Amino acid sequence: MVTYLIEITNNKAHKLLQDLEDLQIIKVLKKEMHEKQVNKSSTAQFRGALKLSDKQYLDFQKHAKDIRNEY
Repeated sequence: MVTYLIEITNNKAHKLLQDLEDLQIIKVLKKEMHEKQVNKSSTAQFRGALKLSDKQYLDFQKHAKDIRNEY
């Protein structure tokens, strides 16, 4: 089974989805189940991915701050 996250752009689509669920073609999941995934920042999945030491992390943060201030 594959799960898709969709955004309804037309009010008529809501009724269509309900009809598909009634026919047991799809299952509509509750909004709360996806809110946690959607509300994550786009970089949340990358946090900690570099596995830097504390010194490397601080150096990286300083460098990032410096280059932001250049512009």
